[in-house]
Amino acid sequence: MAEAMQVRAWIKPVINDWEDITLLGLPLFHVFGNVFAMSTSILSHNTMALVPDPRDHEDLLATIQEVKPALFPGVPTLFNAIAHHPDVIGKRVNFKSIKLCISGASRLLPGIRESFTRATGLKLIQGYGLTETSAAAMIEPVKKRSKPGSAGLPLPDVEVTIADTETGRPGLGPGKEGEILIRGPQVMSGFWNSMEETAEMLHDGWLYTGDIGYMDKDGFCFITARKKNLIKVSGFQVWPGEIVQVISTHPAVAEVCVRGIPDEVQGESVKAWVVLKSGMQLSEEELKEHCRKKLTAYKVPRYIEFRSEIPHSVLGQPLCRILVDEEKSRTAVKV
Repeated sequence: MAEAMQVRAWIKPVINDWEDITLLGLPLFHVFGNVFAMSTSILSHNTMALVPDPRDHEDLLATIQEVKPALFPGVPTLFNAIAHHPDVIGKRVNFKSIKLCISGASRLLPGIRESFTRATGLKLIQGYGLTETSAAAMIEPVKKRSKPGSAGLPLPDVEVTIADTETGRPGLGPGKEGEILIRGPQVMSGFWNSMEETAEMLHDGWLYTGDIGYMDKDGFCFITARKKNLIKVSGFQVWPGEIVQVISTHPAVAEVCVRGIPDEVQGESVKAWVVLKSGMQLSEEELKEHCRKKLTAYKVPRYIEFRSEIPHSVLGQPLCRILVDEEKSRTAVKV
C-alpha cells in the first residue's frame, strides 16, 4: 500500500485517476508488475489492459491501438524491441494516448532511451528499487528534466543515503561513492524465516542494498555497480556498470554484459559479452579502441565475446551470471 501511494503521488501530475488506462505487460508474480503497476492502478481506479506475453510484440502494439493506454511500465529490453519493430520504424503505430513510459527491473542504457524516444516520440523515464523495497524507491521526475545516467530522486517518505563500503557507516556527502542505503515505509521488515540474512541487509532501519553509487548535491542518485560484481584487476577496483555505460554508447552495440573472470596474472580480468545491432559490424580491436578513449587502461575489457544474444530472465533482465558460469565451464574443460 505504501509503495502504491508513493508511485501514485509521483505520476499524478500526468496520469489521471479513474480515467487513464495502464498497459500491464509485466509478469504479475514479479514485484514490478504486482506492486508497482497493479497495486498502483487499483489504488488509482485505473483500468489495466493485461498483455499475457509482452514478448509477442505484435499483440502488444495491437493492444496499444485498441485500448489507448496512458501509462506504460516495462523493462529496457521491451522498449528496445519496440524501438526497432518494423511497424514502429514505419510509423504505422499510433502512440498518442501514452503519456508516460517507466522503465524498471534493470539499467536503462542511454542508447535504448534515445532509440525509443526517437522512434515513438514518447517520454521514457526509469525507476530504481529492489524486491526488498516493494519495487521502486526512486524514479526520475515525470515533468522536470532529469540528469543523464541518474536513477532519479527518492519517492515521497523515502530516505536515501550513501554508506562507506568498508565500514558500512552511512552519511557520505554528495559525489562520494559507496553503498546505497534506503529507509521508508515500503521497505521489508525482513526475510521469511531467515534472521541471519535479514541482519545482513537491515541495520538501524536502513536497508543495505548491495548497490554502489552516489548522490549529487541536488539529491539525484547514480547507480554504478553491484557490490558483489566488483572486479579486482591487479588490485584495482573496477565496477562493471561504468564499462557497460561506455560500451553501450557505441552505435553498433545493442546489448552488453560485463563481469570479471579469473586471470592467473591479474587475479581477475574484465570480459565483455556483446550483441551487435542487426546489420552492424564491429571488431574486437575497434571496440577496445572506443573504450580506451573513455576508460583507464586497466578498465578496458581484456576479452570481448560477440554473441547473437544474451540470456534473459522471464522479465527481460540480462542474466550475466549464466555467461560467467559458461566461462568457468570452458576453463574447467581446458584444464
